[in-house]
Formats: sequence, C-alpha cells, structure tokens
Amino acid sequence: MSLRSALGNHSGTADEQILSVLRSVRRHLAMDVGFVSEFVAGNRVFRISDAETVVNPVVAGTSAPLDQSFCYYVAKGLMPELMHDAAEDPVAAGMPVTRDLPVGAHLSVPLRHEGGEPYGTLCCFSFTPDRSLTTRDLGILRVCADLVDSILSQDREAARAHEAKRQRIAEAIAAEAIGMVFQPIYRTADGTLAAFEALARFPAMPLRGPDAWFADAAETGLGEALEFLALRTASRALPALPAGVDLSVNLSPAALASPHLAEALAGAPLDRLVLELTEHAAVPSYEALRNGLGPLRRRGLSLAIDDVGAGHATLRHVLDLNPEFIKLDMSLIRAIDAHSARRALTEALTGYGRRIGCEIVAEGVETDAEYAVLRSIGVTRVQGFLTGRPMPLAEAAALPVSGPAALRPHGTAAGW
Repeated sequence: MSLRSALGNHSGTADEQILSVLRSVRRHLAMDVGFVSEFVAGNRVFRISDAETVVNPVVAGTSAPLDQSFCYYVAKGLMPELMHDAAEDPVAAGMPVTRDLPVGAHLSVPLRHEGGEPYGTLCCFSFTPDRSLTTRDLGILRVCADLVDSILSQDREAARAHEAKRQRIAEAIAAEAIGMVFQPIYRTADGTLAAFEALARFPAMPLRGPDAWFADAAETGLGEALEFLALRTASRALPALPAGVDLSVNLSPAALASPHLAEALAGAPLDRLVLELTEHAAVPSYEALRNGLGPLRRRGLSLAIDDVGAGHATLRHVLDLNPEFIKLDMSLIRAIDAHSARRALTEALTGYGRRIGCEIVAEGVETDAEYAVLRSIGVTRVQGFLTGRPMPLAEAAALPVSGPAALRPHGTAAGW
C-alpha cells in the first residue's frame, strides 16, 4: 500500500479523516476490524471503528475498563504490537475478549502525546490467526498512527481554541462589555433626521471588528445572547435621542425568530424601534418568522431588510416578510452617478418599494453626486459618511433634527 492510499482524502471533520485512514490500513492488512481508541478516566473509549462485517463488534462511543483491554497492555509494553495469533500470547490468552470476539491476529500501535505518554491506540485485528503479517505491515500501521495522532492533535488544538473563544465571548456578555455608536439616517424629502442605526463596538481584547465578534458568538452557540445584549444596550439609548427619531438595530434571522426576542425587547418603545434583518444567514422558515414577529409588529415594531441588492436572499426577504424599510447595499450606491447599471437597479428597487408602501434607505452615501442621483430617483432616506459617521451617544443626542443644509431641498451643496 502506498503512503498516498493510506492517508486517503483528508477533507471533512477529524473523525471523517481518521475513518478514511483507518479503513485504508485495515483493508490493506486484510483485518476484519479496525478502531481508534482513547484513554479517558481509566477507560478505553472507542472513538472510531470500522469493520468488514455487517455487524461491527466494536461500537464507537462505547467504553470498557482500560486494564481489561489489549490497548492497555500494548501501550505499557506488556503485550507485543504484532501478534499472529493472540491465543499464543500468555497475557492475551488469559483475557476473556480473546475467546469472546474472538481475536486472532492483532496489530496495535500506541498514540502518544508529545511527552511520550500514551493516550490511545490504533488497532486492527482479525477473527482468525494470520501468519503472513510482517514487521513491515506493523510499520505501515505506525505511519498511519502518526497521521491519526496528527489529526487528533489538530482536533484538540481546535477544541481548545473553540473553548477559549467561547469563554472570551461569555465573559464579554457577562460583563456587558459592549458599546454602541450611532450613525444618523436622514430623509431626502426635507433633510431632517429620521433615525439612527446602532452599531456595536467591542473594547475587550483582542480588539476585533464587530462582525468577527458576532461570527465567533454564533460559532460557539452564544450568538443569540450577544445579539440580544447589543439590542438591549442600543435600546437603552432611546430616551437620550431626540423625540420622534427612530433607532435601527441589526439582528440575524435566528435572533429575530427566537422565542426570547419579546423578552429582550421588554420595556422598549417598539414604535421607535426598527429591527434590520441581515443576510449573513438563511431564514429557515419565513412563516415561523412572520408569526413570531407579528405580535411585536402590531405593537409598532418595524422591520427593515438590510443589504438589498447584495444577494438574492434579500429579495426573498422583501417578498416574504413585507418590511417597512428596504436598505440598499452600499455596493449599489458606490459611484451610482457614474454607473448606469447600478442606477437602473436602484430605480427598479425604489419603484418596487414605492408600490408596496415601503421606505427606501440608501447606505454608504459618500458624495454629493451620489446623493443627488438618489434623491432624484426617489430614495426616501440616506445614511453614510456624507451625512454623518457613527458617533457616540452624547454626540448623537445633540444632533440637530433639522439636518445639515446640504440635504435640504434647496441646499446648494447637493448640486441643485
């Protein structure tokens, strides 16, 4: 057997990779059963198992006392790694498993930590003796054991990293270590301040962008908890913002569909809140999402679909959820004054929004020329660096509701 065929194809999970290696070497050695075991709290636990027979006598996930297994004696050097017939070894012959399975030929190689301490084994055995096995066959099993050890080592390191990530997020949630900045959103009809979008910031180390924090939280099962912390933190800013000005907060489909959403919104003035559905994850059930949001929307909560124009999923969101706001992705807005295709798509989306009674918000507006085109198209609200960068709450609370002169219908800076 070549090394390439022994290693197999190593895409997939650690267990899938190990099974590929195990199956290849078991078949090469013409053994009936192969398995990888780990030593856990005095037991030998079968992690991966593969057999030629329909009924595998070694079931992955099961365990037995370590000192009643071949693995233990091989790892301790009290039983040979290669036995043509286990019944001929004095230690193996005295063990019930040798007769019960039965075990004929047996090959076993310990898996060891860097310090040399055994933590498991890679084993293959047949139900009948096999005199054809050689030390070269054992050498191939050792090569495969080295590969399995490498895969398991990487898996353990990934698990440690995952747990450290989870712990970091959990500590941030417990300490409510999250801040908010607020980006203004203006009406194009009269240039007045309509709303703020609340954007999360994380002062905790390591310093990373909010997208990375929320992605890590979702990966470690803490996504909903972190999103609801952001929602509660943002909602607490509403009393400080100008009266009549709304607050928009991003939530994932999972958080929007959560039965805990109403609890997270408890006490918040729903008629001033807009929840933005992001496209970063799929919506499992639009019907469930509609039903869950229905009571809250009837009490005044508004729904926005974010990043429309960036992908097909947002159009499905618009069609199935009937939002109050459609937020056009900045990729559509960038240099729209110079790109006829972007302008045409924006015009189509704006016209659709107008027909269904939906406000159209353009994100990422940076230039006077972009703003002039958007206003002429009929986009009803804008946000971006042209009209205001994300700012602390105190600065947002002091912002004039009248808006900058450049956005007013007769402002000279907008170019008309």
